[in-house]
Amino acid sequence: MTIQDLADAIGVNPKTVERWITQDKPPYRRHQYAAAAKLGMNVTSLWDDSRAVESSADLSKAEIVTVYPHRHLVPAGLWREIYGRADKHVDVLVYAGLWLSEDPQFHRLLKEKVEKNAQVRILLGDPICAAVRQRGIDEGHGIMDGKIRNALMNYRPLFASHPEIGFRLHDATLYNSLFRADDEMLVNTHVYGIGAYMAPVLHLRRIPGGGLFDTYANSIEQTWGGARQVADHDITGA
Repeated sequence: MTIQDLADAIGVNPKTVERWITQDKPPYRRHQYAAAAKLGMNVTSLWDDSRAVESSADLSKAEIVTVYPHRHLVPAGLWREIYGRADKHVDVLVYAGLWLSEDPQFHRLLKEKVEKNAQVRILLGDPICAAVRQRGIDEGHGIMDGKIRNALMNYRPLFASHPEIGFRLHDATLYNSLFRADDEMLVNTHVYGIGAYMAPVLHLRRIPGGGLFDTYANSIEQTWGGARQVADHDITGA
């Protein structure tokens, strides 16, 4: 792996990685664990650093790449970037996620990933369930079911052209919208009284032993297991 490869993988400047090597300068904690995970090494094998993190609490903190105070402040291209890096897992767990369904580049990305044998799963809220109605009320508009049907309509061309893309509807109460791409994830928290676009977003990168990333990933698995297939009436409302 080149210096550039590692720098790109963990989101730092190549000059920073070079200093770790040539100047024996230990990275920040989160970069230590991110680099060790990417290289398949134990962190203490790479750095004899008294700051090396041992506790699971500190490991979980190291999984947090950054925090955005509002979703609309997340760089516009970041969503596509993390999904573009995915090889195995592309997961979306939302109520509507209308903004993603309206993005033709995201549609192309889904097709490309599934054609390369990645597992692609899109989980939307069941438009007739109580949790969806309540979330619409909590956000102050009461039209969440309509937003979901609009998203389903946007995705409809993919149902026939790429049936291997998994679409399901869930009736879970979501405390976060989750966007997973292999070992990266964006966690859009839900806050009472405001839309998700105004709520904070955590950018996570999985580190073995950390636990924070896996907690959210397990939530996706459980929700997928209890979700149902999409029917025509879910789109039309008839």
